[in-house]
Amino acid sequence: MANHKDDYYIRQVIVGNANAFAPLVERHKDMVFSLAVKMLKNREEAEEVAQDVFITCYRSLSGFRGKSKFSTWLYKITYNKCLDVLKVKGRSWGWSESVKGAEQQEETLNALQQIAENDRNEAIRQAVRLLPEEEQILVWMYYFDELTVKEIAKVVNLSETNVKVKLFRSRKSLYRILENNSVIRE
Repeated sequence: MANHKDDYYIRQVIVGNANAFAPLVERHKDMVFSLAVKMLKNREEAEEVAQDVFITCYRSLSGFRGKSKFSTWLYKITYNKCLDVLKVKGRSWGWSESVKGAEQQEETLNALQQIAENDRNEAIRQAVRLLPEEEQILVWMYYFDELTVKEIAKVVNLSETNVKVKLFRSRKSLYRILENNSVIRE
């Protein structure tokens, strides 16, 4: 059963096979939890939000129209649930220092190259944290979570053109930040 696409499981759940929801959860739980931790900076809250996301998803699955990928729809639910939690708690969000991306170093790099790469990646993460919060999430979604501009537009309720403009401005800002911190060398 695990080799089917999301659409197969969605149809199964809609026709009454509740067990078909488990593969969807298994397939997407890391993405949901990762976004929740990044936004909430609290593991326990992220776990609660992830559970709530999947409950909401299950209850709303019949409303999924397939106009976007299921993962995009789920990402949007997660994003909005996190914003709701932050609003209720009167907090804003930024990226947690303890949250690291999933970047993996090739085994062929020697120790010095690996340290230099780690330093650059951390500098980029720190530079992203200096951007305004909306730009942080857009950059993270595009570069680290590899969502398309169209998917991001659906998640954050902006036009694709607006997302492109904001990403362009964010890249320019990131470049200036990195250049000022001597991360970019000629």
